[in-house]
Amino acid sequence: MIIYQATKDQFIHHATRDDIEEVVARHFRSATGHGVSPSEVRSWKESLLEMSKVLQDEEIPGDVGIGIEYQVPRTSKRIDFIIAGEDADARAKVLIVELKQWSTTRRSEKDAIVWARRGGPAGETEGLHSSYQAWTYAALLEDFNAAVQDNGIALSPCAYLHNHPRDGEIDHPHYQEHLARAPLFLKKERAKLQAFIREHVRHGDRKGALYAIENGRIRPSKMLADSVVGLLQGHPEFVLIDEQKLVQESVLAADAVAAQRKQVVVVKGGPGTGKSVLAINLVGTLIGRGRNVRYVSKNAAPRAVYETKLTGTFKKTRISNLFSGSGSFVDVLPDTYDTLIVDEAHRLNEKSGLYRNLGENQVKELIRAARCTVFFVDDDQRVTLHDIGHTEALKLQARALGAAVVELELSSQFRCNGSDGYLAWLDQMLAIRPTANGTLDGIDYDFRVFENPADMHALIEKRNGGNRARVVAGYCWQWPSKKNPSAWDIEMPQFEYRRRWNLGKDGSLWIVTPGSVEEVGCIHTCQGLELDYVGVIIGPDLVYRDGKVAVDVSRRASSDQSVKGLKKLGREDPAKAAALADMIVKNTYRTLMTRGMKGCYVYCADARLAEYVRACIGRAFAAGGNAIGSDNDADSLSDLPLRQITSADRDAGLAAIPVIDLQRVTARFRGQSDLEGAAKAWVEVPPWVQLTSGMFVAKALRPSRSDDPADGDWCLFLALPEGPVALMACEGSEPGGIARLLAILHRQPR
Repeated sequence: MIIYQATKDQFIHHATRDDIEEVVARHFRSATGHGVSPSEVRSWKESLLEMSKVLQDEEIPGDVGIGIEYQVPRTSKRIDFIIAGEDADARAKVLIVELKQWSTTRRSEKDAIVWARRGGPAGETEGLHSSYQAWTYAALLEDFNAAVQDNGIALSPCAYLHNHPRDGEIDHPHYQEHLARAPLFLKKERAKLQAFIREHVRHGDRKGALYAIENGRIRPSKMLADSVVGLLQGHPEFVLIDEQKLVQESVLAADAVAAQRKQVVVVKGGPGTGKSVLAINLVGTLIGRGRNVRYVSKNAAPRAVYETKLTGTFKKTRISNLFSGSGSFVDVLPDTYDTLIVDEAHRLNEKSGLYRNLGENQVKELIRAARCTVFFVDDDQRVTLHDIGHTEALKLQARALGAAVVELELSSQFRCNGSDGYLAWLDQMLAIRPTANGTLDGIDYDFRVFENPADMHALIEKRNGGNRARVVAGYCWQWPSKKNPSAWDIEMPQFEYRRRWNLGKDGSLWIVTPGSVEEVGCIHTCQGLELDYVGVIIGPDLVYRDGKVAVDVSRRASSDQSVKGLKKLGREDPAKAAALADMIVKNTYRTLMTRGMKGCYVYCADARLAEYVRACIGRAFAAGGNAIGSDNDADSLSDLPLRQITSADRDAGLAAIPVIDLQRVTARFRGQSDLEGAAKAWVEVPPWVQLTSGMFVAKALRPSRSDDPADGDWCLFLALPEGPVALMACEGSEPGGIARLLAILHRQPR
């Protein structure tokens, strides 16, 4: 929809002899049924008068087409100014002009972002660079407007900041890539903009490019479809297996009949069942079939990460046009889309907008907007007071809109070492629901409780070899570093531990940004994503009191929006408020503690909760909180017969053997990671030893035969698979063999 259309001559007439802003306002009211704010009318007046001066150039044909406020179909994006005509070779040409009234800006270190006063009470805020914004509009039309694709309409974007001097900020080399794709014209550069227009438009809009664009059907371009399909095929993590393939085919079948009757598909699945992998595959498959499809999620983090993963020869922004937030469908007409793929549907809200004052119900709006809507949901991952997208609510809204409902389920576990037992144990341990998994005995998953958050973070940093380990925490600390980058957010002086929340400059890509392992993420930057290892700081909002796990929501940071409104509800309905608080806090930690595919390490701010979690584990590797050594171990290591190896040496690739305290270990040896996790130190490999998995150094614990090691002797052992790493003195000291004594390294005086 183009609010105002005219020729150049007609536009100049309206601008110079009428009040152009009033003309556009009337057109806007007629097209949309409502008016615009006084500030927008004022911006039209100033910017459109400036454009009329630009177009008063005799070499620019009087019959070029002018379009003002073109709302790109099926988006909330509006293009300020369009000039349509033909170039010197009679090829249809459209210029996209992004207009800004900024007089000053400030460079941001982020890509394509500037600081500027954008109106309203917020003052200076970060936002898109005008050249980048103009280019995104051109990319959107090229990728989704069939008229542009079929008629060979060439698009040339640019930006005109008629109040802004050239000061080295808005035009800094930092933005060179974007300035090259969409030239920037500033104050006193009217002649340069006129030359740009003359270069691209030599004849009037004889082929009706403006009309064609306005009425062009929305269709993904073949280039975009081929790019997305090719990128998916190049990523092994997006390969579908087992029931994922069955669910995909069922969704495609629903999409095929959606033209006859609206379809809603609800796909239920817990953490690690491959919901997001399947969602991205469906986007690729459907766009490959020419379907108008979008991936939708409320959380920005999954969108940003998957956009980045799918960025190949296409620029990220062009891929980004396939992704949308859940609040973008307030004013979308019914059945605008063929299919919407809604990931993390449990996080949907009732209202949209920054102040939750827009729309009616996000679930309803999504179902209404598409012929087929696919919801991926996990009811146990609702983590804020505003989350309404549980399974029953999805089905209720679907039936109210006359949609056929298809229910599917993903149950195969690909995270947490594929262990459903670990998930059941979490439910039992957190008192979410009773299960038969009271301990972790027999469950192959690296879970540990640490006494010191610094030690836990250090081990996560050590595990980050493939950029797949991060520390996250409950939102129990304020975020002063958001305004003061040198400030610390999470501080525990007793452990000399202080860290910052994930930096604003990384945005939603914190979880994949190299170096961000030094920071701490939260539920909003990791939900819907996975790691190899996750370290979780359980804040004081979860405690152990009177023999049970309890929630203290008052210990959440005051800036935490997930519990906003709970105090008011507590006055109106205390029982309901308490139940919601219990659900939010426990689901938050359940979600955080299921991000790791290989392991989860935990530090509890509440000491009694830490004791309780250790008791629930049923094995003492969880007590290996000093996994990388601490001052408390200094005395016990003073007589080590081998040179200790530092973490830096190990990181540099120097071979080493773990030193184990057998008094702390009562679990079964299941792999090298158990020994590494329980290591209190590392020592050099003696020259006569060929290092083998399962080797460790430890002090024998009890006397044996005269020629065997006695209590306190330093020995080199080889753990046997599935053998208890407990009370190990020598081979054969317990039935069945438990560890092989390789050598006595140093005998204690008898």
